[in-house]
Amino acid sequence: MTIKSRIIQALIILSIFLFTGCNANKNNEDEKKSNIESESMKNITENMQKDIYPEIEKPFKKRSFSSYMDEKWIGNAISYGCYREGQAPGVKGPSEAEILEDLNILKQYWNLIRVYGSDSDTERILKVISEEKLPVKVMVGVWLENETKNPGRKAANIEQTAKAIELGNKYKDIIAAINVGNETQVFWSFHNMEMENLVKYIRYVRNNTEVPVTVADDYNFWNKPESKIVAAELDFIVCHIYPLWNGKTLDESIVWLEDIYTNQIKTMHEDYEIVLGEIGWATTYNPEKKGDGEQGSLVKGEVSVEAQEKFLLKLDEWIHKNKVTTFLFEAFDEPWKGGGENSGPNEIEKHWGVFYEDRTPKASFTNFLKLRN
Repeated sequence: MTIKSRIIQALIILSIFLFTGCNANKNNEDEKKSNIESESMKNITENMQKDIYPEIEKPFKKRSFSSYMDEKWIGNAISYGCYREGQAPGVKGPSEAEILEDLNILKQYWNLIRVYGSDSDTERILKVISEEKLPVKVMVGVWLENETKNPGRKAANIEQTAKAIELGNKYKDIIAAINVGNETQVFWSFHNMEMENLVKYIRYVRNNTEVPVTVADDYNFWNKPESKIVAAELDFIVCHIYPLWNGKTLDESIVWLEDIYTNQIKTMHEDYEIVLGEIGWATTYNPEKKGDGEQGSLVKGEVSVEAQEKFLLKLDEWIHKNKVTTFLFEAFDEPWKGGGENSGPNEIEKHWGVFYEDRTPKASFTNFLKLRN
């Protein structure tokens, strides 16, 4: 063997040694980091189980919620329920392939989406976005319910909160914000919970993540003085305003929305960004369901595909005129809602999507796209 060959051989051996050593060090560092994160999550979960009430951040510094991606405003957003026929939260979730199919549809029209829980389904959504490098940011939810009247719910509340913290740290470049609790404070909510418990979970999430933290609730909570107690814990506010549910016709809808948003919510919380977290127009309902809080008694406006088209055009104009980040409710019809298989096909909760459950667009949406452009 020549001297030159020996030198080349020695360099190859040295390169292999250095490469192997670097990989070993990196693997050790990754394992160490993973162990630290696991221990930290274990401590956080144990503190929640022991009802240790966390302190608010001092001094409290609001985190900026951004509706921009690469200098493009993405505030015309959408709520995404990922469940198809035969699927439901806690029963069966979508596969990664189904999620990718959905996201490839959504990314054509929206770059900011909202999901409602922190669980394995949400984790798969974030995983697909990350691995496929999709141009989508997510407002992640923490689904909370009353744990005083229903003590068995506490474990699920803790699990949701801990998962949100884990995801908030793992996918912080994708997660635009974490929304702790959905309609848990408004008087009519079936899962209304004590404000003290809501604040507890807000603090756990905010004290253990770096992303903006908020709460989503109906305008009938945010327009009350007591809502300022919750607002003081948040970086921004997410408000639900439904003209249809509040007995408004298409002609009244945007004028009423403007009044609620500007004269009630922004006036009550003048130092906060107010994001419109849910607004939409259903395409089917059951007018026979009468009674307190029932669709047949509350709904006064036209409910149809044609009415949804008209509302989409009116809302889109308002959104862009006022530059209000708005999550349209919603992307796809969700047959699991409103009683699922135990209710009729015309149950209103199943029909807020601009796409049908089979992922085909409604005529309201295709016409809206043509007329808007």
